[in-house]
Amino acid sequence: MRWTLCLLLFFVACDDAPSGDDAPLMIDAVVVDAAIIDAELPDPDAGVPDAPRAPLAHAFADRTLDAFEERTRCVQWTLNNEAPLYVEGVSLANGGGFHHSNWFVVPEDAFPGRDGYFRCGTRDFNEIGAALRGAVLFAQSTQSLYEEQRMGDGVVIRVPPRHKVIANVHMLNLSAASVTTHLRMTLDLLHPQGVRTIVTPFRYSYLPLELPPLQASRFVADCDLRTAQTQKGLEFAFKIHWLLPHYHALGNYFDVTVRGGSMDGESIMRLDQFNAEPNGKLFDPPLDVSDANGLAVTCGFDNPRREPVGWGVGDQEMCVMLGFAEAEVMMDASVVRDRVVLSEGFDVTTFGGGCLVLALDKSGAHAPPTVEELEGALYVPESDEDPGEIAGPPDCVDTPADAMPDLAPTTANVSGAILLPNCSFSACHGGTTPAANLRLDQTDLDALRAGLTAHVVASGSALPLIAPGDPEGSLLYQRMARCAPDDGAHMPLNALSLLPAGRVAMVRDWIAAELP
Repeated sequence: MRWTLCLLLFFVACDDAPSGDDAPLMIDAVVVDAAIIDAELPDPDAGVPDAPRAPLAHAFADRTLDAFEERTRCVQWTLNNEAPLYVEGVSLANGGGFHHSNWFVVPEDAFPGRDGYFRCGTRDFNEIGAALRGAVLFAQSTQSLYEEQRMGDGVVIRVPPRHKVIANVHMLNLSAASVTTHLRMTLDLLHPQGVRTIVTPFRYSYLPLELPPLQASRFVADCDLRTAQTQKGLEFAFKIHWLLPHYHALGNYFDVTVRGGSMDGESIMRLDQFNAEPNGKLFDPPLDVSDANGLAVTCGFDNPRREPVGWGVGDQEMCVMLGFAEAEVMMDASVVRDRVVLSEGFDVTTFGGGCLVLALDKSGAHAPPTVEELEGALYVPESDEDPGEIAGPPDCVDTPADAMPDLAPTTANVSGAILLPNCSFSACHGGTTPAANLRLDQTDLDALRAGLTAHVVASGSALPLIAPGDPEGSLLYQRMARCAPDDGAHMPLNALSLLPAGRVAMVRDWIAAELP
């Protein structure tokens, strides 16, 4: 029982859940009659009717993070919904500083308290308790600024009546100055007539992470999902709609491979570099692996430090995958101990371990629409907020020519307030394999200046990366100051808007002063 509790409490990469017997799981209270869950939805092959859709959006209060501050909080949004909601899409936008976040819907009386941010422990919040009492709603890719989760027409997550959205958010400001940031969520609601599939969450993780110093390593969670489901007397059925990896800045590889069946050994998702972009993968039509035994999930890392790196937040690492599928039960598959060497080579060492799979009964959140819902109008809860002002990505605006710098334009400030937090840690230009061979995480300021001025631009642009004394003739400034620069995409690459005008103005004046 102790190992079961420990595993459950790490569901979807929980950061600060209570441990052991302090976790109020209340599993029996949420299980409903299987006949309700198994009630038939319309034929998914019959096509989705032109069902009405509408957005429901919410803006959370702004948060200010001090220089180099790291903080974990929970946040809540009560939906005030008198009827079920069928969520076809979720989008999340933030103004930076949100390292990752995991989102659920739970009954209004669960983890009671006011809307807004709160310390998770003060309400005994834990993620497995939220998943079992309601439903998994959404997970944010590491450092992503804007992300959409959409699993095809008619594929939904159901929110029962009188529920609320609740999340565990990890905030991190690696800038040398304080930042004020925002968070906005939009739920795309679908009329019950359009519902074809209500998806079920599953999760993989590798908990005993220990990245060896000064080398690359990989960790494999090779898990038998079939046995866990058939032991409950169920026929194994598994159609994958969505996969999302979770790792941090040292991650350089991610792979999902099918084990057994007609697709045995086939990789269905692979990433080769950390990039802080939305990395969820949609399978439309869903990928049917019901003849397989399970999946093998591999996370790869490159640790340049002289000490090991373990499981954790901040400068530590994680290896987690969240998925949504058509399945009879929720499944939690994790390597929990017994790390062993699977292979050892000159370039990389691969580790594995025994995988424990738990098959968890679904809650009433997975019930299909009723006849009354199908015959009624699209229900949207009343809200004082205008979805048109919140929903969707914010407009990008060029940096004004007369913007004033908010810090002195020195190499130390440009590195500490811009390059390290925005271009290396939370993007591509750091570590041992930086994008375009451009490293921006060097703390030796002389080496940083030399590297910037000597860098050969890989994009084919006619502009140099930096022309000392000439901001307008410098590719770095053009890509930071223009939403649609002539030579390629704006930077940061995954941002919907540019950096604050005061920061970009600092880069402008720094280049004009020839990099003091």
